[in-house]
Amino acid sequence: MTAHRPETRRPTIYDVAKQAGVSPSLVSLVLQNPVRVSDKRREAVQAAIQELGYRPSRAATTLASSRTKSIGLVIDDYRNLWFVDLLRGMESALTDHGYHVMLADSRPGENRIKEAVDGLLAMHVDGLVIAAEPSASMLAGMGVPSVVAGWRDGVPSGADLITNDDDGGGAMAADHLLGLGHRRIGHLTGSGGAAAHRLAGFRERLRGSGSEPLIVGEAGGTSEEDGYASASWLLDHHPDTTAIFAANDTMALGAFGAVKARGLAVPADISVIGYDNSTLAKSRYLQLTSVDNRSDLVGVDVAHALLARIRDASAGPQRKLIEPALVVRSTTAPPRSRGNKGRSTSKHPNVRTNY
Repeated sequence: MTAHRPETRRPTIYDVAKQAGVSPSLVSLVLQNPVRVSDKRREAVQAAIQELGYRPSRAATTLASSRTKSIGLVIDDYRNLWFVDLLRGMESALTDHGYHVMLADSRPGENRIKEAVDGLLAMHVDGLVIAAEPSASMLAGMGVPSVVAGWRDGVPSGADLITNDDDGGGAMAADHLLGLGHRRIGHLTGSGGAAAHRLAGFRERLRGSGSEPLIVGEAGGTSEEDGYASASWLLDHHPDTTAIFAANDTMALGAFGAVKARGLAVPADISVIGYDNSTLAKSRYLQLTSVDNRSDLVGVDVAHALLARIRDASAGPQRKLIEPALVVRSTTAPPRSRGNKGRSTSKHPNVRTNY
C-alpha cells in the first residue's frame, strides 16, 4: 500500500481573512492601503499573513489597482558599466515605494530599441526610463510617464531628462591633462549623445588653451574593442601623443591594450583617463584616473522624477544636470619629457585623489 502525502497549497486571501476574522475585501485593503484600516484590524491581518506565510499575487494586485508597480528600464548595451550604478540608484529610490525594475537590453538601432520598449509596454509597466537613443516619435506614442537618463540624440521636448553634466566632465578631463603639461592629447569617442557632450566639453577646453585635440571614432561604438582600435589608429598615426582621454572606462581598458601592444607603458609613456568611475576604474590593478559621472545619483533622481510623473502626468518636463567629479589615480602623470613623475596637484573642488 502506497502512502499518499497530504496535498499542500498556497494560502489564499480567503484563508487570511478567515484566520484574522475579517472579510477578504478588508485584507485586500490592508495590502493596498493599510493606513485606511484601524490598527487592531490591520495588526490581525498582518499577523495572519505572517502565520500562514501568505504571499500576495502580483497579478491579482494589478487587476485590483490597475498598477503593476513595475518600472521599465531600456538600455542599449549591458556591457557598459554605467548602467550598473544607474540601476542601483533607481532601485534604492523605488523599493521604498513598492516598485521593482524590469530591464530590457537592446542593441543600437531605433528598431531594436522600439522592440524593447514595446515588450515592456506589453507587460503594462507604470513608467519607462530610457537609457538608450530614442526618437521623438517613439516616446510620443508610449502612453506612460517617461524619463530619459543620460544625454541622448534628440531628446523629445516633452520628456524629463536627468543626466550628468558631460560637457563639464569633458572639460575636467582636459584641464587635468593640460595641468600636467600634456599638449598632444588624443580623445577616443563614439556615437551617441553622452559621447558627443563629453567630446564638446573636452574639445572646447583644449582649443581654448591653444591645443588641437586628436579625435578618433566619432561614428563608432564605445566598447573595449572600439577603444583598442581607436587607440591603435591614434598611436600609429600620431606617435607623439602623450595622453589619451577615453569616452568611458571600457574604452580606456582597450587603450591600455593598444599602449601595451606597442611596447609602451601607462603612465610613463602615455597617460590614460577614462569616464564613469566604474568598478573597472576603481580596481586595485588598474587604478584608472576617471571622471565620476555620479550615475548612482542620476538613477536616484530619475526614479524621483518618474514617481512624480506617475503621481501627476500633467507636470511639465524637467531638465536636471548632475555635476561630475574627477578622481585622480595612477594612470595620469606629466609627459615623460618633463622628467617629473609626480601627480596632479589641482585644487579644483571636484577633484579627488585616490591612490
